[in-house]
Amino acid sequence: MPILIDFWHWWIFAVVLVIIEILAPSFFALWMAIAAFLTGLALLLSPQLGWEYQVMLFAVLSVLSIVMWRRYYLKNPIVSDQPNLNRRGAQYIGRTVTLTAPIENGVGKVKLDDSTWKVQGPNCDAGKKVRIIGLKNVVFNVEIID
Repeated sequence: MPILIDFWHWWIFAVVLVIIEILAPSFFALWMAIAAFLTGLALLLSPQLGWEYQVMLFAVLSVLSIVMWRRYYLKNPIVSDQPNLNRRGAQYIGRTVTLTAPIENGVGKVKLDDSTWKVQGPNCDAGKKVRIIGLKNVVFNVEIID
């Protein structure tokens, strides 16, 4: 018994892939949805196309669309007006703060907004002003301000 696939099966599959993209955004299923839509369009224009060729066309179009998108994206990355939005620690670099705990053996603490952060830098007493110059994992590197 031959497998019978109509063009609208591919279009329904494309809609399902778009729904998957909406529910679990990965920006991957979208390109496969486009490939499914184009496969359905090819089947609409050429109804005698066998299911093997349909699946092959879908696979080729999926890979092609994903590769083309990746190539485009690498050449034209999305630039954010707030590059540190989800990098909380990086937002504090350059800021001047007061030590809440002395830096002893290269380690101390500062209070920033509602959080306490570890700092690394030259030994000094609590209450000194320091400038945050870097971040390694969740520890700030600081320099003493004279």
